[in-house]
Amino acid sequence: MALLERVTTLLRANLNDLIDRAQDPEKMLKQLILDMENQLLQVKTQVAIAMADQHVLEKKREAHQQQAQDWNKKAALAVSRDRDDMARQALSRSLTETRSLNAFTQQLDDQRAQTETLRASYLKLQQKLAETRNRCEVLRAMSRRAHVVGRAQRATTPLSSGALERYGEHVQQQAAANHARTVLDSPDLSETFAEMEREEQVNLLLDQLKSQLALNA
Repeated sequence: MALLERVTTLLRANLNDLIDRAQDPEKMLKQLILDMENQLLQVKTQVAIAMADQHVLEKKREAHQQQAQDWNKKAALAVSRDRDDMARQALSRSLTETRSLNAFTQQLDDQRAQTETLRASYLKLQQKLAETRNRCEVLRAMSRRAHVVGRAQRATTPLSSGALERYGEHVQQQAAANHARTVLDSPDLSETFAEMEREEQVNLLLDQLKSQLALNA
């Protein structure tokens, strides 16, 4: 069945490989989810149809089985009444019903196998869909975290650059930005800022000392 082939293709999809190859993993997973939801609906419909067909075959098989038994009883009754001609006719009808019974039994076995295959595919596709949805949610969470971190870095970069500019107006803007990012990425950020504050205090004390000496001169 073409439907089962499409479902098999979706089930064999390696999410890790697809994510690695995709330019936009989240968009790719969203499309994959839509495809799975569409196929899941089709498989669910086919399962319902297969179960209905199986029920019909079961009823027909039971009917032919009952008919064969009834004709056998009639043949036995005819024999008890010494009506071999009627017994032969009854046995002939019973044989026809038995052949139909065997045919419907085979069809029923095939139908049960098909129903079970469809049902198993439906359950597997449900699990794959849940897995894909979870992976998509993980990617969204990662994307949100990356966005927040990037926004925080952009927000703190001007402050760090401003602090660096107090050491001299001759420092170029790009160099200040690069230095600020290096500071922010440092494993011991608090110690770095403490050192910067000490240097600033030393410079301030030096300026005060020079001013005092100039006044005393």
